[in-house]
Amino acid sequence: MAGRGGESSGGGREAQRVADELRARIGHVYPLHSFLPAQRALAVELGVSRDTVQRALRELASEGWIESRRGSGTRVVKVQRIQSSTAKATRVRGQVTLAPFISEAFEQPDVTLDVYTLTSESLDAHIRLQSERIRGGFISPQRITLRMLLPDPSLPLPYPRVKADSGDSRMRARLRGITETHTASLVGALRDLETEGQVPSVDVRIRQAPLTPTFKLYLLNGVEALHGMYEITERRLELGDGEVVTALDVLGLGATLTHHVKDPADAGASGTVFVESMQQWFDSVWHHLAR
Repeated sequence: MAGRGGESSGGGREAQRVADELRARIGHVYPLHSFLPAQRALAVELGVSRDTVQRALRELASEGWIESRRGSGTRVVKVQRIQSSTAKATRVRGQVTLAPFISEAFEQPDVTLDVYTLTSESLDAHIRLQSERIRGGFISPQRITLRMLLPDPSLPLPYPRVKADSGDSRMRARLRGITETHTASLVGALRDLETEGQVPSVDVRIRQAPLTPTFKLYLLNGVEALHGMYEITERRLELGDGEVVTALDVLGLGATLTHHVKDPADAGASGTVFVESMQQWFDSVWHHLAR
């Protein structure tokens, strides 16, 4: 993706990093209707300029997560929604988010995650949080197995793209950059746990499939599934070269997820059928289509 010099592209990367960090906090550190810290405080905490924070906040505002009003600060107006008919105590205190589901999965001695997604952005934030819990001695899984299916980067995806020009490749390049950055981050975080002796066994495998993701899927420890359809949205987006475009995009964190639980005592239960069918679908793509 073309830039206007090292400083501009570097500032774009920093703004993206800050936006990623704030997205990870929305719904968890910053609940629905809460206010974000002042821009100056965020700049100091994250070690960036105030201009970088402002660029990141503009991106989050364009995605619909936050709303800024002069004199009253920046407020969270949307978080990820999860519909669960089997909510546990940790999931009913306030807004239900993905974080407790991932946290509970990592509290088991043998952790298995099968994930199908457009990018690895959401998962990266959660993996880094769990690695901090492991290093802090709060949890101690003995084995972690992660399989992640991502779209083949050579596939001409219908989104994200510049609305006015389907041939404009900058959005696709941006998607590849985001995916590569977060995939390397989460793979490194997990493998470091094994290298440091924090977790005895870590198995991380990433494959690419010739499919356009229309939904995201998390299969947790073979007994739970989180499933949500991507919703296509039109939004204003600032690219790395500073140009603002109207884009057709999907917001992974904005997908409403439904939660399903397998009942080992009832093979015909709706949760059991859903989890098993999604596991079979994932395995079929993993073994027959993905590379």
